[in-house]
Amino acid sequence: MCGIVGFVNTKNDKEKSLERMMTKIAHRGPDGKGEYVDDSVALGHVRLAIIDIESGTQPQFNEDGNLIIIFNGEIYNYLELKQELIKKGHTFVNNSDTEVIIHGYEEWGYNIPKYLRGMFAIAIWDKRNKSLFLARDKAGIKPLYYSIFNGTFMFASEIKALLAHEDTVKELNDSILVPYLCFGFNAGNETFFKGIYNLEAGSYLIYHDGNIKTDKYFTLEFCNKKEITKEMINKCLKDSINHHLISDVQVGSFLSSGVDSSYIASCANISTTYTVGYNETNFSEINEAKNLANILNKENKSLIITKKDYFDVVPKFLYYMDEPLADPSSIGVYFLAHLASKDVKVVLSGEGADELFAGYLSYLDDLNCAWYDKIPFKIRKLASKAVSRFGDLRGLNFIYRRGKKLDEYYIGLGRICRDEEAKKLVILDNQVSTSSITKNTYELYHDKSDLEKRQAIDFNFYLGHNFLPAMDRNCMIFGLEARTPFLDDKVYEIAKSLKETQKVSQGKTKILFRDAAEMVIPSDAYKKKKLGFPLPLKEWLFDDMFYENIKRVFQEDYTSKFFDQKKILKLLNNYYKGQKANYKLIWAIYCFLVWYKIYFIE
Repeated sequence: MCGIVGFVNTKNDKEKSLERMMTKIAHRGPDGKGEYVDDSVALGHVRLAIIDIESGTQPQFNEDGNLIIIFNGEIYNYLELKQELIKKGHTFVNNSDTEVIIHGYEEWGYNIPKYLRGMFAIAIWDKRNKSLFLARDKAGIKPLYYSIFNGTFMFASEIKALLAHEDTVKELNDSILVPYLCFGFNAGNETFFKGIYNLEAGSYLIYHDGNIKTDKYFTLEFCNKKEITKEMINKCLKDSINHHLISDVQVGSFLSSGVDSSYIASCANISTTYTVGYNETNFSEINEAKNLANILNKENKSLIITKKDYFDVVPKFLYYMDEPLADPSSIGVYFLAHLASKDVKVVLSGEGADELFAGYLSYLDDLNCAWYDKIPFKIRKLASKAVSRFGDLRGLNFIYRRGKKLDEYYIGLGRICRDEEAKKLVILDNQVSTSSITKNTYELYHDKSDLEKRQAIDFNFYLGHNFLPAMDRNCMIFGLEARTPFLDDKVYEIAKSLKETQKVSQGKTKILFRDAAEMVIPSDAYKKKKLGFPLPLKEWLFDDMFYENIKRVFQEDYTSKFFDQKKILKLLNNYYKGQKANYKLIWAIYCFLVWYKIYFIE
């Protein structure tokens, strides 16, 4: 696990520019750094040493020195690939997974990502034809951004490194403010910085002679062709967990009270688990986590997050996120990562299980509303239009939803507000719509069931643009590598073959996965409903300290550049007085404003 940066131009004095970029992501690689600079390119790497600690430094080269690689991530099948490449005549000089990638690129070219089982962001420079190859893993576990300014093409693991290059023109991309308020994060591949882009998960990029070409090598599929059993799931998951334990340093695991992390903790050969909770016991999972750890004879280390701790860390958290992120649970991961980093360099985490095995309660919507769907759609559509003027009112939401096609309202499991509500608060024109962001996904899965469409939307957006970036940034702040066994290639091959009846039924989610988990977890965590890293932000916003701090930011002069201040202050005051108001929307506005001040004012 590391951080990578680089740029392509023919200008002099590349070393100083490269050093500034590397300094901005030094937290990602506290164990060392390496550079390569020639007349055309500069490549930088900061290293967190996990595998082949002695000789795994980067950049690395192929046999004739014409290919140079820097790489962030872990390849879990590198030993198998290495043996295959040796048989094909390739020569190796170290035991790292990095060297396997570069020889694989020699052998398979742009198809190399398809062979890699793991998480990765890769950059390979070809000295002979002066071309750059970039690639990201299938789910987008590892980040990679790119841009071109003043004739300089550049890339980095984090946006802040791109901003450190003197050719970068820093300008706010304010056209995505409305969809941000609806999602709670930036769900598109355009970033909040004009001209800086997020390389799409499962994609590669080629930069040559001033031209950029991108292509997809992976797309989420649903095939339902194989007969899957709970025994098959367990065999596959245990194999994945074992592969994710490959390391030359100690590995730990995050542990909540839910089925996903409980499964990992029950199967993984680790000694320590990590949990965070709150003084508000209704939101704390510490007791359940400790009980399971005791049964497993493993240590559980926990931390209580206070509301002051939480609020105080927001500016630091948003700086490291690069873009505004309003998912309240993501700040909890910050404290969890800090706790684990005191002992280990690697942790296992449960991201991906809900998207692949259908674990979210929203996936039950069609089943729960089947009685209402017996009403002719034309009537339901009229009812939906009638209640739409009342906004997201509890009790009316299902009437609004069931009178629309899925692609007209579903942008993911945690929608904060509708576009219309956000537009009333944002004073800027030319705002991107949420439907324009999700359109391509819906078109791609037009012939799939609504359940599969929901899974695809959540996989591409909530997982790929919210949960995984938050996990990566929070852990890398502290030089900690997070590994996600449920997003393994072999697990995906099993999950994509599940029948819908093995995913959901009336009142139940992740059916076959839970059946498999019951065979493994020595507690009742396998049947616990999805909680989603709960925390008491809704209650904390009634606190005078929270209220006054948010109110002060809402009243700042720069806030008027983006929002109708009277309306957002009314929203805040109504909530504080106990009237109906959208606390997640308040938090999203606040997080954007704090982030904006950090990156554009201070």
